[in-house]
Amino acid sequence: MVRRNYDGNALWACVAHAGVASRIEQRWRTGIRLPNAYTASFGTVRMARLQQTLSNVSEESGHDNGRVGIVAGSVAYPNQPALVGRAALRTGSDHVRAFVAEPIYEIVAGHSPNLLVDHYGDEAFSDGAVERTVEVSEWADAVVIGPGLVDAEPEAVREAVERIEVPTIIDALAIEPALEADLSNAILTPSGSEDDPIYEAYGSLEAFSEETGAVIALTGDVDEIVAEGERIENETGTSAMTVAGTGDTLAGIVASLLGQGMVRREAAELGAWILGKSGELATAEYGSGVVATDVIERIPDTVR
Repeated sequence: MVRRNYDGNALWACVAHAGVASRIEQRWRTGIRLPNAYTASFGTVRMARLQQTLSNVSEESGHDNGRVGIVAGSVAYPNQPALVGRAALRTGSDHVRAFVAEPIYEIVAGHSPNLLVDHYGDEAFSDGAVERTVEVSEWADAVVIGPGLVDAEPEAVREAVERIEVPTIIDALAIEPALEADLSNAILTPSGSEDDPIYEAYGSLEAFSEETGAVIALTGDVDEIVAEGERIENETGTSAMTVAGTGDTLAGIVASLLGQGMVRREAAELGAWILGKSGELATAEYGSGVVATDVIERIPDTVR
């Protein structure tokens, strides 16, 4: 909980990076107790500190805003690569490259001139796409694999994950085959029943995170982060965010933060918070009719 005997200047420096500085400053200086939204460990002050951490990483290392590679999509789900890519760009990534099946290449490329798009020849992800995936990962600072990747060959997915050396977001149908790979540099983003294989193999997400070193960003009615055997709830978001595509949006946000130099646990925590806050802004405008692209367009208002 935030208490008034904290150093005022330190608190002010933190919250300034969350875009709520004027409101906090007014409440601080008039002695008004901060509301619950600003007091929890996963609340605005903590997230502001993570944003400051991100800023410090960039300043100290000379790191640019990073490159994100995306291996996603299928004939059945052709738009997932674009949702992931747009979310990464809105979070600040300099370059985003989507690597997709040839039949959906034109669909993905037509979404935005800001996305770099390449394709593999088969209709589904298979052995022939692994080498090109590794090449994309060598170009990127972080990779997302899995959104909409139906009919992929499990062994090809496992091999690709095993050979990617940069931090990797593993989503949706890529999760189960990836469980046999080294996950010590991975964040898994399951939703719905996509975490069932983890429970079947390890009994709990906490045990899985301890044994493998993976971080889990679990989306649902309440988003949760599981890392190093600990589970933390994210307190931002609205009930309207159960709409399709928000999981893809989260993957893009977190990948962007990884590409900008954040460590995995902090990127997952901050990414979930950014998604929820952006969703709150979008819901305030569109109500229950909010869609994933509305949330993506509010990301800059949340992170600026």
